[in-house]
Amino acid sequence: MYRQRADSTPTRRVPDAQTIQRLLEEALAHHQANRFAEAHARYQRILAVLPKHADALHFSGLLACQIGESAAGIALMRESIAANPNAIYYNNLGNMLKDRGALSDAIDCYRRAVTLKGDYAEAHNNLGNALRESGDAAGSMESCAQAIALRPGYAEAYNNLGNALKDLQQLEAAALSYSKAIDARPDFAEAHNNLGNVLKQQGHLDAAIECYRASIAASPALVVAHNNLGIALTERGAYREAIASFTTVATLQPDRADAHNTLGNALNGQGRLEDAVIAYERAIAVEPDFADAYHNLSNALNRMGRAQQALSMSRKALSLKDDVPSFHNNLGTILADLNDFDAAVECYRKALALDPDYAESHTCVLFGQSYASGWSPDAHLRDARYFGERMAARATPFVHTRTDALTTRPLRIGFVSADLRKHPVGYFIESVLTHLDRTRIEPIAYSNALLHDEVTERLRPRFSAWRHIVDQSDEAVAQRIHDDRIDILVDLSGHTGRNRLPVFAWKPAPVQVSWLGYFATTGIAEIDYVLGDRHVLPANEEGHFVEKLWRLPDSYLCFTLPEREIDIGPLPALTRGAITFGNLNNQKKLNDGVIAVWSRILHALPESRLLLKNHQLNEPWTQRVTLERFAAHGIAAERLVLEGPSPRDQYFATFNRVDLALDPFPYPGGTTSVEGLWMGVPVLSRRGDRFLSHLGETVLHTVGLSDWIATDDEDYVAKAIAFAQDLPRLAALRAGLRAQVLQSPLCDARRFARQLEAAFMEMWRRL
Repeated sequence: MYRQRADSTPTRRVPDAQTIQRLLEEALAHHQANRFAEAHARYQRILAVLPKHADALHFSGLLACQIGESAAGIALMRESIAANPNAIYYNNLGNMLKDRGALSDAIDCYRRAVTLKGDYAEAHNNLGNALRESGDAAGSMESCAQAIALRPGYAEAYNNLGNALKDLQQLEAAALSYSKAIDARPDFAEAHNNLGNVLKQQGHLDAAIECYRASIAASPALVVAHNNLGIALTERGAYREAIASFTTVATLQPDRADAHNTLGNALNGQGRLEDAVIAYERAIAVEPDFADAYHNLSNALNRMGRAQQALSMSRKALSLKDDVPSFHNNLGTILADLNDFDAAVECYRKALALDPDYAESHTCVLFGQSYASGWSPDAHLRDARYFGERMAARATPFVHTRTDALTTRPLRIGFVSADLRKHPVGYFIESVLTHLDRTRIEPIAYSNALLHDEVTERLRPRFSAWRHIVDQSDEAVAQRIHDDRIDILVDLSGHTGRNRLPVFAWKPAPVQVSWLGYFATTGIAEIDYVLGDRHVLPANEEGHFVEKLWRLPDSYLCFTLPEREIDIGPLPALTRGAITFGNLNNQKKLNDGVIAVWSRILHALPESRLLLKNHQLNEPWTQRVTLERFAAHGIAAERLVLEGPSPRDQYFATFNRVDLALDPFPYPGGTTSVEGLWMGVPVLSRRGDRFLSHLGETVLHTVGLSDWIATDDEDYVAKAIAFAQDLPRLAALRAGLRAQVLQSPLCDARRFARQLEAAFMEMWRRL
């Protein structure tokens, strides 16, 4: 324990004043050099003979605070003030009290300091800093300005003044103040960082990034600057550089759990899942009860196909913190991947009970109903309308005055999506963009994607402008779209991941459309049209939508051919002697009804087998459960071929092992079915009762295979058996199917582009 003073009874002759002064100077020199033991010994020698020596008391107290003995140190400093009340003592005591969290007492000390010495610039600056921390930004501004008036070029005061002005939302003045701090002290790392924060808030992202880099150059160990740089780089879409910044933060502060968690999120967002898992596990090792890290770890594990482990981590997160909507939402997503769809929807509803405006859970409720039992068009529409009403209540729609854009310039069409990449949306839109007539249509992208890939790089130059909208508020995105003078805004996501549907509630464009990425109503009344075709939008289902329906003449889909042509092999059954059915769709589509019907087909054809391939089957648990589900219908494990995901070329090659594809229901394949047809594999689909379940119908009608659409379960089984028993017909169809697909409207991008342009022009005309 720090000794406050030595015995006050002198045992030897009192040193003269000159000796006392020398001891004090030596003590201060040791103190300033951080030789605390030597400084302490000399302060004690002085106090042993002069117990009321103000400087010895004061600086001895300051030293005590510096070595962690704050209570004893503050007592000594107060005693020094009692002996000699002066401004410096009060200022130093204020600093120690502020460091200890006694903000009100610190402010009182600074006020006493400036009362005793009105021209004490440092005390005015410290008072301003403390006032800002107490929430008095206006008072802070006055004190910092006084400090600057007393000491022109006072860099620290300009920096603190900038902080106060930023709190008052006087951003231009704050930026000017930070700049003056930097002018006065070019290596002032904190001022560079603070200027970056203001510039970022003003929307000057590139300038902010340069400020953060200047801050790091001045002080390479300044963690906050590395962290801010990582955040800014993320917003700009420079994810690799952002990961490097967050890695530096975690390296500089390895005992900071949130630093590892943030790094994990950056890695997760870029698909570096193994590295993300390591980062989250480090966060948990540092802080075993860190709920956010368990939540994020579960997300990464689930994306890796390790749903059982993800389930355990998600439940651990909820056991630590059960009032966070995203935690319940994440548990629902994992349960859905484990085919427990009703429980998943219940989780999404729990999230909404916690926050009725949590858009992601609305999306999960609506999308999750695609898999859940007991789907009802009325219930789905009711949930969608509720979502739309919640989003509308948060928005202030723009008011539009129609201009005759058709005669003055091309229509400016904005496309909002997180899927302009290796994704069905990316695959279906690429060839269309290539053939749009730029004298009629000017396409502009608003990308909410975290991941960019080679498809993104091919798509980017096909737009006249590319806006990165990740982490921007709905209002900010809507304002940007409005400022871009977009005529027709197209949602390419619907209720799928990372959608920006709440932006559409702001009505940033005069005409708004939902197309391609979804298969039901969005629930947003401000969206004017759902774009489809006569097969997916029959007249008797118009009541399923809050939007008006717009039907393209052929199909609402246009397939972009793979870059490399992959050879189609001969019909496998001719070599194997028996049929191989196949399905390469998401495992979640294989509900109990689908398993039951497919089992009937396998029983009817005892030599046949079924090949299933999807990312969920990468996990042994999913493989085991799948075998058990078929075994419950009497199908032996050797009748099934279960495979996990593979690279794209190997995925296409899988179709060379399949004779006939079986479409699931009520959620059929889309992209997978088209790719199978291109590989010569016909797909048997079933007629549905909503947009979603009509997907297989529109594909097959468009390529001229209407006889491959079954009316019900019985017809589905009968057709599967009949087609499988006619190998010559299957072989002939396989030989000519690619050519048939390529000659169909499904692959005629030029024709589709003209139809899409005409639709947009007519929508604008009807405005």
